[in-house]
Amino acid sequence: MRFELATATRIVFGQGAISELASLARPFGKRTFVVSGKDRMRRAGIINDLEGAGFTCSLFGVAGEPTLDVVRQGTDLFRASGSTSVIGIGGGSVIDAAKAIAALGPNPGDVLEYLEVVGQGKPLPNAPVPFIAVPTTAGTGSEVTRNAVIGSPEHGVKASLRSPLMLPRIALVDPELTHGLHKSITASTGLDALTQLIEPFVCTKANPITDAFCRDGIPMAFRSLPRAFENPKDAQARFGMSYASLLGGLSLANAGLGVIHGFAAPIGGMFDAPHGAICAALLPHGMAMNIAALRARAPESEALERFAEVARLLTGDRDATAEAGVEAVRELVKKLEIPGLGTYGIGSADVDTVTEKAARASSMKANPLPLTREELAAVLTAAL
Repeated sequence: MRFELATATRIVFGQGAISELASLARPFGKRTFVVSGKDRMRRAGIINDLEGAGFTCSLFGVAGEPTLDVVRQGTDLFRASGSTSVIGIGGGSVIDAAKAIAALGPNPGDVLEYLEVVGQGKPLPNAPVPFIAVPTTAGTGSEVTRNAVIGSPEHGVKASLRSPLMLPRIALVDPELTHGLHKSITASTGLDALTQLIEPFVCTKANPITDAFCRDGIPMAFRSLPRAFENPKDAQARFGMSYASLLGGLSLANAGLGVIHGFAAPIGGMFDAPHGAICAALLPHGMAMNIAALRARAPESEALERFAEVARLLTGDRDATAEAGVEAVRELVKKLEIPGLGTYGIGSADVDTVTEKAARASSMKANPLPLTREELAAVLTAAL
């Protein structure tokens, strides 16, 4: 077996680690481009600390999930600012936007020249400017991945700007930044983190290092998420979710994903639905269909045993079957009050189109086995 591990140049993790941001950013210059979410007041203290340490900060706000036009606008502003680094402070959408801006800033041409699927997919000729990722949610793991997911409304899909050069210079993960997150965001991002631990563990590209991350992260996320949902200021639960999210990012970046994320790309491009909410609604149904297909077509496969191990990690029951894992996730989704995808305007009339796009998604390539169009349609229909 051949495998590799690629991640951020440096990972700094811990309660209160945000206090180190200025000293960590200083080697990259005193002019920095800060990308943050719509709640700028929540980031005000961080900006004030940077400015108090002598930094000149140019600010750019990202209100939702990044689109081609948002990235273009941010890249133009970055180039005009004279900044020598980019800092992304926010959830996965903010970090993806910031990562893309850092990558495109020193490179010629339009973002579509480098975008996968709907663009030309060219490699970046020049290295991105130094990028520091500071997540304020526990879900995407984007602080340690080498791609940025960008929506293209005109194509009705999300696609990745991807390069090994895009790995952040520093991933600064402070669980305290996630304290007080709204319950619904805690739930959807947390289930995204769990998905990004389960899918890499059962996918065709799993390797011994990502297996170790997943075995540590799956029970951590499953135990911590309900507690963080019920008590947003539970420091131990928030620590556990930030750690699990980090492990999920490391896992997906170095292994692969599957049917859940295969659907997430077209759904996120076609409908106004947050990525985490999509994954949360689909997770138990995607797991159940994979297990049923494996039992029917590959009953001796390692993947089926891995689903049984997922169940054991979730439940603590050494005799748990793969189906017990599905039931545990189903109960968690119910406890976290996750709405069906119909909430976002997806209906039965959309199933064929979404399914066709999902079948071609890059994430689908690592699913434990190929699913038929009928099986894919059944997964989506169950999640509506």
